[in-house]
Amino acid sequence: MKKFEEKTIRTEHIYDGKVVKLEVDDVTLPDGQTAKRELLKHPGAVAVIPITKDKKIVFVEQYRKPLEKSLVEIPAGKLEPGERPEITAVRELEEETGYTTSDLKLITSFYTSPGFADEIMYIYMTEDLKPLKDAVAGDDDEFVELLELTLDEAKQYAREQRIHDAKTNYAILYLESLERM
Repeated sequence: MKKFEEKTIRTEHIYDGKVVKLEVDDVTLPDGQTAKRELLKHPGAVAVIPITKDKKIVFVEQYRKPLEKSLVEIPAGKLEPGERPEITAVRELEEETGYTTSDLKLITSFYTSPGFADEIMYIYMTEDLKPLKDAVAGDDDEFVELLELTLDEAKQYAREQRIHDAKTNYAILYLESLERM
């Protein structure tokens, strides 16, 4: 992999926000030329595939401003500084769905958009959902609605592009692969 390495000459910090940081790097390419790279720095994120006792998947519907529309997604959220992904997973599950679990299984992790961002996403699954006695407050600026769908219903939502994000489509494909085994 070293043969493709780009060496950073200079980094310009453009923006330091609540969720992301934007930097522009000047780099030396493997052939000696120079280029600019726009980089989005992100602390990482976690998503959970929550399965109810009656084999339904718990989703949240929420408005996504960059898309100017609502999407149906598996519960997810960003890692807090120093927080282990499994802790984030339980916190987000509780805040977004009103369920908790003590049995999480790590399914995979992946980089969401490695061409410009360093965000890594961890995907967990649980089939041991327990309703919380008391609701946990979520983010003040987050409004979600719960949906419980069968796998077939979720696949239909994907065809209709009501489910249209990578992590949720991955979850559907993963669950579909379990059925075929």
